[in-house]
Amino acid sequence: WTEREAGGFVPADYAVFATMLLVSMAIGLFQAMKKRKNNTSADEFFTGGRSMPAVPVGLSLCASFMSAVQVLGVPAEASRYGFKFLYMCLGQSINSLLTAYMFLPVFYRLGITSTNQVFMRRSKASRGEVMSRGIVPVTKNNSVFGFFSATGLNMWLSLFSTGIICTLYTTLGGMKAVIWTDVFQIIVMFSGFVAIFIHGTVVAGGPAAVLEIARNGSRINFDDFDVDPRRRYTFWSLSVGGALVWLSMYGVNQSQVQRYISCRTERDAQWALLVNQVGLCLIVSSAVTCGIVMFAHYANCDPLKSGRISTPDLYMPYFVFDIFRSHPGFPGLFLACAYSGTLSTVSTSINAMAAVTMEDLLRPRLVHMSQKKQILVSKGLSLLYGVGCITVAALSSLLDWGVLQGSFTVMGVVSGPLLGVFILGMFVPATNRLGAFSGLLSGFCVSLWLAVGSTFYPPSEETMGVLPSYAGECQSGNVTLSVGPNQDQHSISTPDMVFLYSAFSKTSSLHNFYSMSYLYFGAMATSSVVLVGLIVSYATGPTKRKDVKEGLLWWDLNKKQVEVPSQHRVRTIFKT
Repeated sequence: WTEREAGGFVPADYAVFATMLLVSMAIGLFQAMKKRKNNTSADEFFTGGRSMPAVPVGLSLCASFMSAVQVLGVPAEASRYGFKFLYMCLGQSINSLLTAYMFLPVFYRLGITSTNQVFMRRSKASRGEVMSRGIVPVTKNNSVFGFFSATGLNMWLSLFSTGIICTLYTTLGGMKAVIWTDVFQIIVMFSGFVAIFIHGTVVAGGPAAVLEIARNGSRINFDDFDVDPRRRYTFWSLSVGGALVWLSMYGVNQSQVQRYISCRTERDAQWALLVNQVGLCLIVSSAVTCGIVMFAHYANCDPLKSGRISTPDLYMPYFVFDIFRSHPGFPGLFLACAYSGTLSTVSTSINAMAAVTMEDLLRPRLVHMSQKKQILVSKGLSLLYGVGCITVAALSSLLDWGVLQGSFTVMGVVSGPLLGVFILGMFVPATNRLGAFSGLLSGFCVSLWLAVGSTFYPPSEETMGVLPSYAGECQSGNVTLSVGPNQDQHSISTPDMVFLYSAFSKTSSLHNFYSMSYLYFGAMATSSVVLVGLIVSYATGPTKRKDVKEGLLWWDLNKKQVEVPSQHRVRTIFKT
């Protein structure tokens, strides 16, 4: 088992991994061939002709934001913080309900492709949101590329192969290719978790032994209702803070809106969100239970504490290499599991950025262009953004954030303020343009301030509520994984930073502010946007209700509706 001990893969692992890549590529090619036989349009390319069934759309919604966050981050956090992480499912459920009945109906009935069109119809807003679409996936994929490098795969080869494959099947097949590859990739992700859970439980001594060890290690902790915002994971941070973070992704994010408006009817779109919620709970539950099994397996020899791994994100890869050392192919399944999330996230980003650019920037200037040429332009945009994603991901590979904290922090900084603006625009008729942009600026500043402050002055493990672990019975000879020369993300290694941290600790009130759980960053940003937006709007002259076009406010949904046929589906419009 020499190759395993060196941290590498055997041929069977590469075969499993290559199969996943080939199937993903084949799905994109199949959808591209189907398109050639039918008359297609740019709307077909970006929304699947608004005729997609609920189940595949729901699974695609689930896959789009799971990524390496679930595969690497959640098991590690569950191992360190316990079973209470399952409260994230409650936050996700709250998000699904709010999205299905408050945001989805407005977007769906407007018949739009780009969420920016709500801004433009509401207040002639700027189209600058296009630039935000590729930011979140970059952070999500950073740590998984580091894992590839640690296990023997060349990081640059991994990065470019991901970008090329995603770009090709997204460019060739459009939204339908993205959705159906997401379906395959979510199945791969779930299969990987099931294999790890079953074999890990057997190796740890069975379900009873795992639960007993977890209980003795304080990992069965559903009674954590601490209201201290500095505690990283509590009932409140996971259910309330988590709900707002997920709402900023599902309620108003272009990538997700573009999916559920591709459904045949509004009811199908709501069913898709239900399917998505079931999928989210299954994946999160699988990841959390794998984390608890992992804790039970290393109860007396914690890999992070003993120095066998350099960052919590490597708990899961280390665990997989350890328990599957004599089972060729299974580490490859785990690699495919992590990589599937990466492919899904990148393809989602590419398609969303191309859609926003086409709908908001180019289509108004290409009104006389034929549908065939518009499709070519759309594919060209997908190719362009695919190259852009590869470039930005390459630059971001030097970041040293943990995968879960990093992705949720960036989503809080970017998506939190955007959620606040949509809340103002859809639910507060008095909001004016100055109020919306003042709120957006303030929300972004608050969330960025929190993110930067918490990076330079991180809270202690005791403050965050990290549970105790032990390394008293470690034996030499096991594999060691490292993503690079950097240490754990919570440590500060340079003398200057240590001095700065010590001096800053004296200002405890501001330090406590920076120690806030990252799950509240988005909530702080959203609240700031709404509060400042309301104050500025009323101070500078609120918009009159009669000046807001009908259909742009959630309050219009209770009006009488009539359904008329359109080119792609039966679209709901409002009676005048």
